Amino acid sequence: MGGMNTTVQFVADIPCVWSYFGYTRLRRVLARFRAQGGRADVVFRPYQLDPDATVAGEPKMEVLRRAFGQDAASAVAAITAKAETEGLRLRHDKAVYSNTFEAHRIIAVAARQGLGEEMAERLFRAHHTDELNVADVDTLKGLAAETGVRWSDEGADELRAELDRVRRSGVRGVPVFQFPGRPPLTGAQSEQALQAALAAYLP
Repeated sequence: MGGMNTTVQFVADIPCVWSYFGYTRLRRVLARFRAQGGRADVVFRPYQLDPDATVAGEPKMEVLRRAFGQDAASAVAAITAKAETEGLRLRHDKAVYSNTFEAHRIIAVAARQGLGEEMAERLFRAHHTDELNVADVDTLKGLAAETGVRWSDEGADELRAELDRVRRSGVRGVPVFQFPGRPPLTGAQSEQALQAALAAYLP
């Protein structure tokens, strides 16, 4: 008997470390689910933590210092150690905090080509590990090519409408995971919680 094809809506923003953790866990859970014959698509829904961030960006450490004050260094050390337990390597020293509009747009372009999951992973890694500016169009073109995504300039109007829809739906923080017919799961969910949510859709 074939299983149902389910959809996970994932609301996130690239510079958000909890979005990265949540997405990393979701991908691990999806890999197991698919190996067991489950079918699931991820629908990426965009959210901008800072719609006013510039394309040139600023050093992420400055942003963290504004957020955490004197505790910025210890906060960064704690999150970096936590990332290692997720199998992720975070670098902050030269990281660039910039506008994520174009990054969200290229995820949507990639999704239409069946490569949304790969493009999202590459963008998270570009920002958090490679210290790349994910607002820079040349950088994005390189990352798209590396991921096998054909570049397109389309989708800006649709993205603006979708950002607006997500905001109007009441999302005020990310990540958010939405499984069909269930209340949304907010924050960086554990693998166990994500696995339990998906288990209902196994064949």
